[in-house]
Amino acid sequence: MTKIRAAVVGYGNIGRYAIEALEEAPDFEIAGIVRRQGATNKPVELSNYNVVNDISELQNVDVAILALPTRQCPEYAKKILSMGINTVDSFDIHTKILDYRAELMPVSKEHKAVSIISAGWDPGSDSIVRTLMQSLAPKGLSYTNFGPGMSMGHSVCVRSKTGVKNALSMTIPLGEGIHRRMVYVELEAGARLEDVEKAVKADPYFANDETYVFAVPSVDEVRDMGHGVHLVRKGVSGKTQNQHFSFDMSINNPALTSQVLVNVARASMRLQPGCYTMIEIPVIDMLPGDREDLIKHLV
Repeated sequence: MTKIRAAVVGYGNIGRYAIEALEEAPDFEIAGIVRRQGATNKPVELSNYNVVNDISELQNVDVAILALPTRQCPEYAKKILSMGINTVDSFDIHTKILDYRAELMPVSKEHKAVSIISAGWDPGSDSIVRTLMQSLAPKGLSYTNFGPGMSMGHSVCVRSKTGVKNALSMTIPLGEGIHRRMVYVELEAGARLEDVEKAVKADPYFANDETYVFAVPSVDEVRDMGHGVHLVRKGVSGKTQNQHFSFDMSINNPALTSQVLVNVARASMRLQPGCYTMIEIPVIDMLPGDREDLIKHLV
């Protein structure tokens, strides 16, 4: 079997878990890891892999897993797609996804490559569940209740603010899709909490939610990567009222995000050139193995 050659771009939490998921996938091999430091101070756990500071230094890459902060994804995706390499990412600013898709669509088609965006668990796998629920009860209301747990995207956002040494953003569900953001920051010397709080609350990641910002001596002392979601839909099937569906999960946030990225990296090899979100992809294409065998065991 010819294996899919995947490069992991970025070596933070998601990058580390993506490597673990690739190592367990029977149909992948790791083409290399791209990190800003390249092979300088190469971590011992990467000793068996080619580590570089630019993907152009790797050979025969089929797909790049962008394990990067959301706001870096568009730049990297366009560059890598222009090389004819598929990309997958976990871009998570919900209000910008449609614009991002439109931005990458012509680049993907021009270079005969596939890009799958916003492929985490929300947006991502939760999006598939919401789509299924709405199909089962076309009229009705859906609520997505996150947490309690650590939001990686929100935490990265806070860490980018001036005066912040480290940060943790916790999502607290209030019900009916409403959330509170509890932000814990480790400040740089001389930084003022009031200035950081103002910058955080003005950012699109936080602007629509009730947000509280606290200074703590050490973020590591309060960090927990656990998260979860409770999806609910109550609606109407045909003309029949009171149809009720729910979906729950409790997860390690970066581990699940990374697994989804590997799943869609596989699916990218089965799609026509273009840019896709997860609800546009056949779920079966995210699984390894023979399609007929999967149908036999899953249908």
